Amino acid sequence: MVDLPNQVGPMCDWPQIKVVDGALDCLKHLSLQARCHLATNAEESTEVQIRNALQRAGLSDYISQVFCRENLGVGKTDSSYYPKIISRLGVKASQVTMVGDSLERDVLAPMSAGLQGIWFNPSCQECGQDIKSVEQLTCFIS
Repeated sequence: MVDLPNQVGPMCDWPQIKVVDGALDCLKHLSLQARCHLATNAEESTEVQIRNALQRAGLSDYISQVFCRENLGVGKTDSSYYPKIISRLGVKASQVTMVGDSLERDVLAPMSAGLQGIWFNPSCQECGQDIKSVEQLTCFIS
């Protein structure tokens, strides 16, 4: 989902919720092959509010678990964020791939915790590192 400028408070209460282009098709496809989860750094939303926003956006059927500040007790900038997710999932870190639009929080941080990371990079920024990236979420659809 897209953080819209000038919107405050929980996303589920915003007048409009915008979905990243290709997100619905991507989740439909990926959820046939693996469990999909949401890891968010949302500061103003509870897990219930995040699920409500996912419902409004038409994405909730494809998200198994939501990991957020409320239910983990920490945000993405905390080094324990991704290890806590792995612990709750009960899997090896190497079995999890995080896809996100923040190189630092969504790719480098999870990779330092042993997860795989893919940078959603629609603006084609250079990062100077050997990082997997995609310009469109539809790249995940064969």
